[in-house]
Amino acid sequence: MTSFNLSEIVERLREASETQGTGVSFAGRSLKLDNEQDAEEVVQAIKNCECLEYLDLEGNTLGPEAAKAVSKALETHGTHLKRALWKDMFTGRMKTEIPLALEYLGAGLCAAVTALVELDLSDNAFGPIGVQGLAAFLSSRTCYTLKELRLNNNGLGISGGKILAKALLDCHLNSTREGANPLALKVFVAGRNRLENEGATALASVFKTIKTLEEVVMPQNGIYHQGVAALASGLSVNTGLRILNLNDNIVGPKGAQALANVLPSFVNLERLNLGDCLLKTKGALVVVEALGSESSHPNLTELNLTFNEIGTRAASPIANAMADKMQLTSLQLDGNAFGSKGRATLRDNLTISERIDSLGSLNEDESEDEDEPEDGDEDDDGDDEEAEKENESDGNVYYEENEDENENYNNDEENESDAEENKNKNDDFNNRKPKRITVQEFLKSPTGENLLLLQGDKAGVLIDHTKNLFNGDSSRGDRYVEDLCKIIMKVSTLCDSGYVDVRVEAEGVTEILYAELFTYAIKNNKVSTLNNALLVNLGLIKSEDKTARKLDWNLEGCFKALEKISERDYFLTKTKDTLKIFLEKPMKTSKAKMMDPFQDAKASLKTVLDRLQTT
Repeated sequence: MTSFNLSEIVERLREASETQGTGVSFAGRSLKLDNEQDAEEVVQAIKNCECLEYLDLEGNTLGPEAAKAVSKALETHGTHLKRALWKDMFTGRMKTEIPLALEYLGAGLCAAVTALVELDLSDNAFGPIGVQGLAAFLSSRTCYTLKELRLNNNGLGISGGKILAKALLDCHLNSTREGANPLALKVFVAGRNRLENEGATALASVFKTIKTLEEVVMPQNGIYHQGVAALASGLSVNTGLRILNLNDNIVGPKGAQALANVLPSFVNLERLNLGDCLLKTKGALVVVEALGSESSHPNLTELNLTFNEIGTRAASPIANAMADKMQLTSLQLDGNAFGSKGRATLRDNLTISERIDSLGSLNEDESEDEDEPEDGDEDDDGDDEEAEKENESDGNVYYEENEDENENYNNDEENESDAEENKNKNDDFNNRKPKRITVQEFLKSPTGENLLLLQGDKAGVLIDHTKNLFNGDSSRGDRYVEDLCKIIMKVSTLCDSGYVDVRVEAEGVTEILYAELFTYAIKNNKVSTLNNALLVNLGLIKSEDKTARKLDWNLEGCFKALEKISERDYFLTKTKDTLKIFLEKPMKTSKAKMMDPFQDAKASLKTVLDRLQTT
């Protein structure tokens, strides 16, 4: 029998009712609105709504002329609008079209003297040029009342982050000058934007000015410890902060110390996500020390420190820091290096403090017990490890992408005491030669760099390799489907890479491999095997094979790849329906209440599948 949490359901229903109000939704209609005539249905719906409190256009695509028509309707009927829900709204649009469309929509709301509360433009990938189209609007009177700004996965980059920061600072300044209530933003979401140190530092100045933030979500932005320190300083004055998510940045021990210094300011903190941030043991220790001080952070419900190379020495301090956290429901520590001793210590101490139910799976912590380095040893090569982490966060080691490292190489003369060391680094950096690798080497280490260096026709050699595994024996067709599905996962995980060349290569190879998989399955009556293999390798069901290895690929990219693949003619309706059923289920865990780390990616894929069903 499926378990459920009544209070959580009530809370979700309350949030849904607050978001809905009265308004117009065309979410998931997959409408292509190129001109005024195409937009007529949307325009009429806006005009027919007596009190337009929200306008949801997610999952459609608007050209400038269509946006202009919608803007005119908003001028006369958008006065009461509170929530502009405009996610995934420019698919297939040229880069030059998007800023113009945004300018039109913004102008319509300004003309209507709208007092906007929520603006969601996530998943539009409009880059810095799109922010330019938003800048005037974001600094206008319409946004003085803004409480929630969501710009997730927009490809802002450093320059886009700076433009956004200036627009928000202008908004705060203008609202103050005009005697209105100053901009009091509560929710700021800007994950997967490659903001890096400079973009993060620019936004930190906004946080320091606003002082009202309650939720800040900025995962996967390539931010080093310098940028993290700037964010920590900016956030320190936002004493009402409840949620902080910096997952998959390069926080490191130095960034962890900067965060630890300000954590006492956040007395209402509920959720802290520092997963995949290369904290190491030293960084984890300073964070939990700040969280664990007596009677601090009583509202903490979730702590994520997964995949941080945390060793045995931190097991007891982490457990002890959580001992008085009465609200704790999710403690995520998988993917570290606690060893059997550390895992036992965690479980024993959490059992004593009655917090054991909060502990997530430790299945990917399979390290053996061994001596940990002393503090000094651990920190010696921290900077080099952080640089490597940034380039390998997508599975890559790139020779030209690390701007901070290159800048250091080009400025050796600024610090004579480090000249020789920097020279040696530079020599090593310049002398590295790219090599060609085999299929076996790629499958053993499926990084972005290795995909680019894979010899020959990449998709072809991967298919040939898989066929050779079962020597063309038709009686082992199930094995071919299952093995090819695993290889597809190892390639498609790179479809979420932050590097364009890797992402494009991965998408192309994934397309060919999926075409081969479906063609073979249909021809050989192996569709059921294909569907089962897909569910297993996406982590949606458990494998019946007890000897099967745990998934060792990042599912984020795999789900993202399927958003495009599912639209192909060869992708079977039966497979789409099967995926939808299991995407609606929560991720299976050993605990009753646990966050699904791929919830957003799964929801995004399900949205695409729902659209395909209606077209």
